Amino acid sequence: MTKSNFYKKNARSLTTLIALLLIVAVFSLLSDRYFQYDNLIDIVNQGVINGFLACGITIAIITGGIDLSVGSTEAVVIVACAECSSHGVPVIPTVVFGLLIGAIIGMINGFLVTKMHLQPFIATLGTNQIFRGIAYIISGGQPVLNIQGQFRNAFQFQIVRGVRMNMIYLLILAIVFALILTKKRTGVYIYAIGANEEATRMAGINVNKYKMIAYMMCSIGAAMAGMVTLAKLGTGEPTAGDGAETMAIAAAAIGGTSLAGGKGTILGTVLGAFTISALKIGLIVVKLDTFYQFIAIGLIIIFATYMDTLQGMIVKLVKKGRKEQKT
Repeated sequence: MTKSNFYKKNARSLTTLIALLLIVAVFSLLSDRYFQYDNLIDIVNQGVINGFLACGITIAIITGGIDLSVGSTEAVVIVACAECSSHGVPVIPTVVFGLLIGAIIGMINGFLVTKMHLQPFIATLGTNQIFRGIAYIISGGQPVLNIQGQFRNAFQFQIVRGVRMNMIYLLILAIVFALILTKKRTGVYIYAIGANEEATRMAGINVNKYKMIAYMMCSIGAAMAGMVTLAKLGTGEPTAGDGAETMAIAAAAIGGTSLAGGKGTILGTVLGAFTISALKIGLIVVKLDTFYQFIAIGLIIIFATYMDTLQGMIVKLVKKGRKEQKT
């Protein structure tokens, strides 16, 4: 890949990286505490859970869909794995069970979208409520206690100062998802569905199959977020993940994923998640009221979406200019 092609394919990711560095630079000037090792590690640590959710939801958005149930999926996995752990189930079977729950939930969402022909927004808005109710039923509406130390260590073990295993797992999941999107036929078809679903179907591609895969990947990301949250909190909270889909969508949008579908990268999404956490922690460090977080993140989402629109307008103008030069 030439340098020019690399910049074209990763233009939005690079823009997000620049935005992240600017946020770090600004808050570092405002506070000496910001640009310290512990604080920078905390930014990464705070972005991990949203990173898992955002990586998954990016796949669904690229197909031209959405998954509003990721927060509730996270909650179901949290309480289900908490029940397993509290009853003495070993770590590996518990983790496999959590991932299996995520895959099944993804299949349910995929079925509603592909076979019942429901709009993804409506389908996952409904399952968001259903899965939240299931989380409360499993836990009896109470936090699940007595989580095994081995389970917590599997995700919270500190490799070096501040660097925990959950960060490594996010890196692995991001790499796997990125490779699927960029190097595998599945990824090509996922992008194609988002860009033009009807043309993809007419080309003989099984659109329903690849949409199903996309929603399964999305829910597996949410399942990982759930297990990391459980290990971090040490209790299975059925209320966990409430509203988490908002931050996940925000991270994807900031990272350059088009909500219209057909465009987005895992790299950009991960950078988007860290941008949000950098902003949140920055506001705390400079002692601004946390209510400003909502305003700041909302403005960033609007700006990021506008950048996507602006980029499309520039591309059209450039193409039009080239055509006029030829004629």
